Amino acid sequence: MPSFIIKTTRREEIVDLTTKIKEIVKKNKTKKGKGICYIYVPHATAAITINENYDEKVCIDFLNFLDKIIPQGKWLHDKVDNNGAAHIKAALIGPSEFIPIKDGELMLGIWQGIMLCEFDGPRERRVIVSLR
Repeated sequence: MPSFIIKTTRREEIVDLTTKIKEIVKKNKTKKGKGICYIYVPHATAAITINENYDEKVCIDFLNFLDKIIPQGKWLHDKVDNNGAAHIKAALIGPSEFIPIKDGELMLGIWQGIMLCEFDGPRERRVIVSLR
């Protein structure tokens, strides 16, 4: 099962994984060029989402909105390692996404991209890709 490591550089950021995932899909052909691509991140303070990847302001707006509804520094878990907000954000967004594959290509919309959401960086994050 393919996987790769992403090194994040900030406490919170969104990293576009689309090109890397497309390379994996192309390299690891599915039966008859169709199937499902499952992307998963095994971390409690990171998430995977699909959204616009053309305008970087979408990602900034996304992080700003999450900060507004889930602010830092007010959670019980902060007493352990000061990342309570990161856990809540990651749980709301979720650790995975499914994308259909048709004719050997991901069936993403024209503006859609696959993104890793980092909420407790900088860190190394493992991304697992399963093709069926």
